[in-house]
Amino acid sequence: MNKINPLSSTYNITLYGLLFLTLFLIHIEYGIAGGKPKGDPSILSAEAELELLFNGAFFAEGPAVAPDGSVYFSDITFTKGSNMQAGRIWNYNPHNGITKVFRSPSGMSNGIKFDAHGRMIVAEGADYGGRRVTRTDLTTGKTEIIAGLYKYRPFNSPNDIAIDEKERIYFSDPRYIGHEPIDQPIMGVYRIDPDGGIQLIVTDAGKPNGIAISPDQKSLYVVSNDNGSLGLDRLPEGTLYHKGRMALLAYDLTEDGTASFRETLVDYAPQDGPDGLTVDIEGNLYVAVRDLTRYGIYVYTPTGVELAYIPTPKVPTNVGFGREQEGNTLYITAESDLYRIKVKKKGYQLPFR
Repeated sequence: MNKINPLSSTYNITLYGLLFLTLFLIHIEYGIAGGKPKGDPSILSAEAELELLFNGAFFAEGPAVAPDGSVYFSDITFTKGSNMQAGRIWNYNPHNGITKVFRSPSGMSNGIKFDAHGRMIVAEGADYGGRRVTRTDLTTGKTEIIAGLYKYRPFNSPNDIAIDEKERIYFSDPRYIGHEPIDQPIMGVYRIDPDGGIQLIVTDAGKPNGIAISPDQKSLYVVSNDNGSLGLDRLPEGTLYHKGRMALLAYDLTEDGTASFRETLVDYAPQDGPDGLTVDIEGNLYVAVRDLTRYGIYVYTPTGVELAYIPTPKVPTNVGFGREQEGNTLYITAESDLYRIKVKKKGYQLPFR
């Protein structure tokens, strides 16, 4: 009986061929090499396609649609990799396809939302950023700081924004990058009340990132994405670190704006977890998942059951719905890109007053 020599070229070609075929099939199945959106037909039609709108950002984040239908999104220009660029907020006009810089420096803006009065709420991060939450009147162009300190100390790095129907603003405050000192003893979720008061309402989420509020106002969804470091780019070469909690969490949200942990909807460990998320009018969650074995937009029921999957060409960062006639358009940021896709459900949005 002849034995296969593991050092032979024929054996190696066969082995590599099988490996390539396996990876190819994985790519086809999970969309890493492209693939088409798939899932519940009440969420996605068979004809749904992802459309690239813009690919000139350094690191795109936080798409949000203004009262006029234009899309604002952040461009986080990590200073170490961008030769000290100071961040940008882009504006995409869906009527003519033009994308232009709205504001730079941006305070290293990350998450963006619009309140019921059409004002732009921005979470400004660290790495020479503002480390604060600001509110901009798009008519006058004037900006005010609505959260700059907590207990007389700067925030770590405000990341994402959610707003409830009582006009209370919620924001997450982790730290992923930046040379600045860590001034808050915990990475939590805060609430800004209409009278300007600031409350720390979530302290047990791990490293909170994306946040969203359910249409019935009874649930606060919080992403924990603990990459195991307060700045991987600043660690000495060869430093060992361990990733922490990677999960999509649900909190009970009361009428007075307090939150208490209810359950872990999805546990992604040991893979990377989600980044940003949004919800539709039925309460389904659209989550930008960074799991490198199957990254893209996952659509879940409010209890965490997967309904649909939208593969993205690049690792996604955040999602946001259009408004009015474009209410079923989902905008997606992924690394340097801005995309959109039509879905069957309309997004949940605060109505403008």
